[in-house]
Amino acid sequence: MAGRARRRERQIDYWPGFVDALSTLLMVIIFLLCVFVVAQFVLMREVTGKDTALARLNSQIAELSQLLALERTGKRSALEELASIQASLATVEAERDQLKTQAAAGAGAAADAGGRADTLSTELGQQKEISSRALAQVELLNQQIAALRRQIGALEDALEASEARGRESQAKISDLGSRLNVALAQRVQELARYRSDFFGRLRDILADRPDIRVVGDRFVFPSEVFFDVGSASISASGLQQLDKLAGALQQLAGQIPPEINWVLRVDGHTDKRPQRSALYPSNWELSAARAIEVVKYLISKGVSPQRLVAAGFGEYQPLDNADTEEAYARNRRLELKLTER
Repeated sequence: MAGRARRRERQIDYWPGFVDALSTLLMVIIFLLCVFVVAQFVLMREVTGKDTALARLNSQIAELSQLLALERTGKRSALEELASIQASLATVEAERDQLKTQAAAGAGAAADAGGRADTLSTELGQQKEISSRALAQVELLNQQIAALRRQIGALEDALEASEARGRESQAKISDLGSRLNVALAQRVQELARYRSDFFGRLRDILADRPDIRVVGDRFVFPSEVFFDVGSASISASGLQQLDKLAGALQQLAGQIPPEINWVLRVDGHTDKRPQRSALYPSNWELSAARAIEVVKYLISKGVSPQRLVAAGFGEYQPLDNADTEEAYARNRRLELKLTER
């Protein structure tokens, strides 16, 4: 019976590994969704800015169009006034010519006709002066209209350039999202390869401990490998195991490229029986203290603290929900997980 029980304990439980794999996949999907949401937020800000600029340019074009319409109306009025003045000028010139003819025909009426001709000549000069001013005003209006047309053309060019930049920005954001997804997938695959190598080394180093198992993407140690029951002080045999772990971790740190922001997470777990000691009032404190002690010892052996994370889960992540000593022993454990920060 004892032999069969030990064989059952040594059987690999694939279900927690499957759950962890699904959890990792879910975290990757959530991260990708977060990246997509951020990219959409940046795109919306860019598009909103372009819409604001577009509205401002359209408003300026509308104002310039109104000014152009007013200038055109003024030009028409000036042209009508000029036509009227030119018609009056033609009438005066005709009347002057008639009087000159009459003055040449009759000597007796010469003095009166001459006076009338002088009056008409004065009026003619005044009409010519008015006509010159009207022509100058028309020319000024033509110049203002040309300037307004140039300004409208410049605004339309700026509007087209803004729309082109908007399309270019959207294409860049789309391309950036695609490249980010590819880079993320490559990082995940690369880290998974290093995790596999690391776990393979640990298996070789700890081959004499059949109670140490790999479950999914985690290396699982029974708490008794390092600690006595209810204690967070590392035992002498546990220090030996951690020395081996520290050596393998330092070798791994020299191989992983610096652009991969990896950490080794040390998770402490307990069984569900209450913990009421003075040092550890609950299983939370005990599980966290054990994880912290392991991390502190690895740091003392040269592992960078930037590559280590300690977490305590108490009794709330059990591997076995049964109320047996075997289940309690399985749930009292330390888990190592190589992951991205």
